[in-house]
Amino acid sequence: MGLWLPALFLAGLLYSFLPAFHHPTPRDIEVAVAAPPAKTAQLQQQLDTAFPGGFSLQPVGSAAEARSAVLDNDAVAAFAPAPHHPQLYGAQANGAAMESIIRQVFTSAGQNAGTTLDFHELVPTWPGDTLGTSPFYLLMACTLPAYFLVVAMQRAVGFSRRAHVATIVGGGAVTALASYLTAAYLMDAIPQHPLVLLYLFLLTQSVSLTSYGLVSFLGPLFPGAAVTLFIMLSVPSSGVTVPIDLIPTFFRYLHPVLPMGNAADALRNVDYFNAQQLGRPTAVLCAWVALGAALIVLGYLKHLRQLVREGLAGITGYVPAPPAEDPTAELPEPVALHPHRHHFGEQPPMLTGRVSGPAGQPLPGVTITVTDPHGRQLLHTRTDHYGEYAATGFHEGLGIVVASAPGQQPVATRLPLSTATPLNQDFILVPR
Repeated sequence: MGLWLPALFLAGLLYSFLPAFHHPTPRDIEVAVAAPPAKTAQLQQQLDTAFPGGFSLQPVGSAAEARSAVLDNDAVAAFAPAPHHPQLYGAQANGAAMESIIRQVFTSAGQNAGTTLDFHELVPTWPGDTLGTSPFYLLMACTLPAYFLVVAMQRAVGFSRRAHVATIVGGGAVTALASYLTAAYLMDAIPQHPLVLLYLFLLTQSVSLTSYGLVSFLGPLFPGAAVTLFIMLSVPSSGVTVPIDLIPTFFRYLHPVLPMGNAADALRNVDYFNAQQLGRPTAVLCAWVALGAALIVLGYLKHLRQLVREGLAGITGYVPAPPAEDPTAELPEPVALHPHRHHFGEQPPMLTGRVSGPAGQPLPGVTITVTDPHGRQLLHTRTDHYGEYAATGFHEGLGIVVASAPGQQPVATRLPLSTATPLNQDFILVPR
């Protein structure tokens, strides 16, 4: 049962990363050409013969307009086919692999015409990022901690839903700030544009709020959905490791939809293109944040409806469902379970029982406390409407179970807790 997540990683690396990165091929790369339409069409036909569907040439009036198209991020490169000295203009900020392919293609075309091509770099990468890979690691530094923070919140069984969300938002802010300050000031890997901080924070919230919202609907299977969305599909389609115009069509369609691709576009436009064309990345990232918030609200309403249906809404502090355990997490922690419901993938109960009065009537809302022999509290929960309780996640060893309620004489017992031998311990409480 625990092998499904490693299998998902295997499938993702083999059928997502490998197809996306193994053979970068030009696809509809936009190049501004300072030439008449007839000359541009002739060059387009020549490129289509060598690279079918690889380039999309757009005629402009002059070399100055061609350069402006690159500087405004309206074209990946620009070409001015002068008779003796053709000029090629590139932007390393769009990706070193992209610029390398464009130089090879147009240098070859210039040599075929018996001319020498002059190359001009218009938008180089930041001096502290000679390989142009820093944005990828910066985005990963915001994505992975955001996901694992949600995993950690599933073990924070004493936190309310509101405390979970507040921790996720605060953790995202700290993550974004630490990533930006380290990259921009400590390592000088990106330009010092504070607007980058906003998009890093939006990325953390897109990942963490959506992942947390999925917990209510997918339970312990939520890591599969989160990893698929935000790692297996987002990394190949982000356009950071390999430019988006060099990867297969499927990932190009995902690029404007998934959070990482939009965050990558926003960072590139802020850092290198005067913060232009930020409308779509901003709208998409905010839409993911809104989706996460909507899932959290729907999950709360689903949870509340379930409590009302089972008659448990009036019992304050009762924990009706276990947290969704992530198979990648470490050793389990003690958690309360629903006494009557057990889903696939959840830990089986290690300790169950029923609390009743002298006449055998069930006592709901009785506090059940489990401590170790040294008095350290391991678990604190309450009985349900039927006076029953269940718990799991204990380590091997002795535990002291105490049942207490206002006006009742508390009862305690010492039990050997073991994952191999589930225990049932009933209590009878009598008035003081």
